[in-house]
Amino acid sequence: MEAPAAGDELGSTPEPTIVQPAGTTAPPPYPARDSQQGEQLHLGESAQFSEELEDRGLLESSTRLKPHEAQSYRKKALWVSWASIIVTLALAVAAFTVSVMRYSASSFGFAFDATLDVLSSVIVLWRYSNAAAVHSAQREYLACAILGVIFLLSSLCIVIKAIHDLATKLLPEVDDFLYSVSILSGILCTTLAVIKFMLGSVLTSRALLTDGFNSLVGGIMGFSILLSAEVFKHNSSVWYLDGSIGVLIGLTIFAYGAKLLIDMVPRVRQTRHYEMFE
Repeated sequence: MEAPAAGDELGSTPEPTIVQPAGTTAPPPYPARDSQQGEQLHLGESAQFSEELEDRGLLESSTRLKPHEAQSYRKKALWVSWASIIVTLALAVAAFTVSVMRYSASSFGFAFDATLDVLSSVIVLWRYSNAAAVHSAQREYLACAILGVIFLLSSLCIVIKAIHDLATKLLPEVDDFLYSVSILSGILCTTLAVIKFMLGSVLTSRALLTDGFNSLVGGIMGFSILLSAEVFKHNSSVWYLDGSIGVLIGLTIFAYGAKLLIDMVPRVRQTRHYEMFE
C-alpha cells in the first residue's frame, strides 16, 4: 500500500490560486489608499512650507505678491485704516450721545465697538507703517495679540453695561436721530468690513481680517439698534431686546479676542528669536 502524499497530511491545506482571465490586467492594489496618501502628502508639504516661512519670520504673502504689488496693497491698507479711524470716531461720538440721551444698551455697545474699531485701525496703521516689514510675521502676530487684549477688555465693558440695563429695566427711547445713526453706522461699517476683508485676504494679514471683523460687528450692531428700536416702538413689552443684543455682541467679541490670543501668543514667541537676529 502506498504512503499518503505530503500535501494530504493532517492539518495541511493547499493555498488557493487566483486565476486572472485572459486579456485582462490586474487592477493596481489599493488605488483609493494611494490617492488619499498623495493628498495627505500634498497637504503635509503645504503645512511644512508655511511653517518654514514662519520660522524665517515671513508671511505667506511673501510668496504670492511681487514687491511692487505688496507695497501697493500696503498703501491701500493704510488709506483704508485712516478712513476707518475718521468714520468710526465720528460714529462713536454719535453713538455715545444716543446711548446717554436714549438709554440704549445697543447704542452703548456700538459706541464701544466703534472705539475699538478706531484702536484696531491704529494698530493696523502701526502694522503697515514700515514698508520693509510688509511681510513680517513678528509684527503681524504682535498686532493680533494686542488686538486680542483690547477685544477682551472692551467686551467686558459692553456686557457689564448691557446686564446693568437689563437689571434696572431701562427702556430705550426712539426717535429720528436714533434711526439716522443706526442706518449710517450699519452701512458705513459694513462697507469698511468688506474692503478690509479683501485686503486682508490678499496680504494674508490676520490683523486686517480682525479689523474687518470688528467693522462687521459694528455694522451688525448698527442695524440691531434699528431693529430693537423698531420692535420696542410696536411692542413695548419686548424692552429687553436691546440689552440682550448688547450681551450677545459683547460675548462674541470676547470669544474672538480669546481665540486670537490663544492663536497668536505662541506665534509671537516663536518668531521673536528670528527677529532678534534679523
